[in-house]
Amino acid sequence: MTTLDPWTDIDWGEGEERPTRTFVRRGEVEIHVGDQVILRPTGRADIFDLTLAGMTATIESIEQDFEDRCFVAVVINDDPGKDMGILKQPGHRFFFSAEEVEPVPGTERPRPPLAERDG
Repeated sequence: MTTLDPWTDIDWGEGEERPTRTFVRRGEVEIHVGDQVILRPTGRADIFDLTLAGMTATIESIEQDFEDRCFVAVVINDDPGKDMGILKQPGHRFFFSAEEVEPVPGTERPRPPLAERDG
């Protein structure tokens, strides 16, 4: 048995992977990886919230943390370094909650009827 130092070691579980998500729900709409969205940050926590507000981005992935919160990882469409964001490099990939992104008008995917929902 391995002893972990609680200050430096994290036991992520051997072979354990977080489930991959391909979409997240925002009200009655589903937002999928690859969808175009408009950024609407609500926190105004830093300069990025102010600078990125209103920009159009592509959802690169949907991440889930160990507290089961979902975050939408986006790459800004006008970013000349967006290929670095696709490679998951810092500074070119940004995280938002589902409530902070909205589908580009005309591209919304309605939520499936109750019989087709997965939960």
